[in-house]
Amino acid sequence: MARTKRGVVSRAKHKKILKTVKGQYGRRKNTIRIARQAMEKAMQYAYRDRKAKKREFRTLWIQRINAGVRVEGITYSKFISGLAKSNIKLDRKVLAELAYNNPEVFKSIVKKVQSSFS
Repeated sequence: MARTKRGVVSRAKHKKILKTVKGQYGRRKNTIRIARQAMEKAMQYAYRDRKAKKREFRTLWIQRINAGVRVEGITYSKFISGLAKSNIKLDRKVLAELAYNNPEVFKSIVKKVQSSFS
């Protein structure tokens, strides 16, 4: 039986790993053992942070909305409950965008919510 040469397969695998760690410092970018470890760790961080990114953006949106409504004299929690009472169906992402880029439109939404209280 003929023997199998694996040079082509190994080189392809190595090239794929080295391509992903390109740009890193030291031996992480050119030594296959260390590069593989670096790549695995990077992939763990990427997986974890894809989940964390969603949480971080939600907190940012809440902070922006809170800052916008406090200028108008109410709190974030009262504003969110008022939105539900006045049947305004805008999510936090859109509200934060309005508070940040279009304060006059956001102010009109806050006034509608405040009118639902009285």
